[in-house]
Amino acid sequence: MPLGQRAGDKSDSRYCGVEVLDFPAGEGLPAVLNHSLASAFDFILAPLVDPNYRPTPGAVLPVSASDLVLGPAQWSNHVVGKISEWIDLDAEDERLRLDSELTLKQEIAWASHLSLQACVLPAPRKSSCGNYARVVNQILQGLTNMHLWLRLPLEKSEPMDDDLDNKSEIVDSWELWNSFRLLCDHSSQLCVALDISSTLPSINSLGRWFGEPVRAAILQTNAFLTNAKGYPCLSKRHQKLLTAFFNHSIQAIISGRSNHKVSPVPEGVLSDAPVRHALSPYLDYVAYLYQRMDPLPEQERFEINYRDFLQSPLQPLMDNLEAQTYETFEKDVVKYTQYQRAVAKALVDRVPDDAVSTTRTVLMVVGAGRGPLVRASLQAAEETGRKLKVYAVEKNPNAVITLHSLIKLEGWESLVTVISSDMRCWDAPEKADILVSELLGSFGDNELSPECLDGAQRFLKPDGISIPSSYTSFIQPITASKLHNDIKAHKDIAHFETAYVVKLHRIATLAPTQQVFTFTHPNFSANASNQRYTKLQFEMLPDMGSCLVHGFAGYFDSVLYKDVHLGIEPNTATPNMFSWFPIFFPLRKPIYVPDGSPIEVHFWRCCAPTKVWYEWAVTTPTPSPIHNSNGRSYWVGL
Repeated sequence: MPLGQRAGDKSDSRYCGVEVLDFPAGEGLPAVLNHSLASAFDFILAPLVDPNYRPTPGAVLPVSASDLVLGPAQWSNHVVGKISEWIDLDAEDERLRLDSELTLKQEIAWASHLSLQACVLPAPRKSSCGNYARVVNQILQGLTNMHLWLRLPLEKSEPMDDDLDNKSEIVDSWELWNSFRLLCDHSSQLCVALDISSTLPSINSLGRWFGEPVRAAILQTNAFLTNAKGYPCLSKRHQKLLTAFFNHSIQAIISGRSNHKVSPVPEGVLSDAPVRHALSPYLDYVAYLYQRMDPLPEQERFEINYRDFLQSPLQPLMDNLEAQTYETFEKDVVKYTQYQRAVAKALVDRVPDDAVSTTRTVLMVVGAGRGPLVRASLQAAEETGRKLKVYAVEKNPNAVITLHSLIKLEGWESLVTVISSDMRCWDAPEKADILVSELLGSFGDNELSPECLDGAQRFLKPDGISIPSSYTSFIQPITASKLHNDIKAHKDIAHFETAYVVKLHRIATLAPTQQVFTFTHPNFSANASNQRYTKLQFEMLPDMGSCLVHGFAGYFDSVLYKDVHLGIEPNTATPNMFSWFPIFFPLRKPIYVPDGSPIEVHFWRCCAPTKVWYEWAVTTPTPSPIHNSNGRSYWVGL
């Protein structure tokens, strides 16, 4: 049964398994499974084949149970296979190496026959695991539904002060994983199961794993402490890690012998209840941690189906948005509250209190859509007691129909004039005091706000106000195995040269964000250009170790007016706003960044008469190709 009910959480992390340490002799697996399920575990991690088996001609594979003893649904839903741990495919001994290869293939074939969802591969014995990876890669080519979880200890030893001169080898299980997955060409069916023991690496080192395909956290009983009542518990660091795993759909599996002799029934009390599983107290504690987590916030529940789902950015100038798209964005109350605050401040600055009765401010909403900014502006005028004349300029003829209906419905006919035109082509009958727009994309300028506002600022007074007044884009390097594999599945370069809007979830951020491009409005400079180029160098987080960069996450922050801002840059993000997800710039080939090395990236914003596009490339530690040269794969049409 699940660990508990947590509002909004439908992920696999609700289910906890238990590792079967001893081979169940005499087809004893059904009894072991039934006992585990009766003790509230959801599945078992169990050996499929007798560990004493070695391949000999004509020998029948000594399996733990046949498909006649356990039905297909039981195998598929409640058993994760454990491949024999004696297997060593990089052994010096040729006989052992060949026996290992044959047995591994036999066990995986048997697991496939049983329709298991996953099998756990034993950890590589050495840092050099080329042959092991070769055989696993061969197997992966033939698998359809089953995943292979490479078991690795969660460890990264830190160099001691007196070891600095000796250059002693630093054990980092992430390095082992990275070598293995590179040899297997980033197979989407190769995942990780991490063994959690009593000691943990640094926080930054742990953070790398959240961008990797970790499927299970195997909690060793020796990782648990003992509380005042004699029950198992975890340290604060272990608790925080396990909670983060739960939030990333990573399942817990409890493994080891019980170190806590907790009596399920008070002494002297007779009970007919079945014997509890020896590891039940550990399960109880894991369930307690899960149940103690806060419910998913309403916004997260709304966004959960968008997590790590790649979407192409909007083409707002080329395409007319549909009513459903408008409606979704209009529900973002926080965004329009910020706009209303900005307009209110601008009106107060524009019209002093003693001129309120005699001055009417001309405000133009460019890209009015179905009218949310018109409403916010009129509410700001009412709030500040200022008189307002509004022009609502919109190029989408369908949205214009809705605008007319809204104005009639609200009785704004004397206040609002609807203009059905592209803002870049319209000849305004008068100059505006305030120009309001919501043309920002996830990267600030990626939906052509600079080009649109440059075209519209000709009908802004020389001392007029633009809302927003400026916006800046930001990027940071990330590990994002899932996004990389989803793009790789298209099997072409074009998808690796496209920027995607995505609700980032299973990622690891590797360095703090840095500014990329800034645009300011109005911009009356005679030599104004919207082309940009920047070179950025990122120092990786301290104590993290080496990492793999799959691409760059992009964000923006905008100054609407004075101290009123709007944005999604993680350090300054506007709370509870959902109009923008981050943008993701992928790399065709992920870049390995050694411990202590920076990564240097170049970004270009390029402009032509009919389109705008980005190009990007890494030059340090190893050069990448320049992505999206001449906008060949991804561009935004003017």
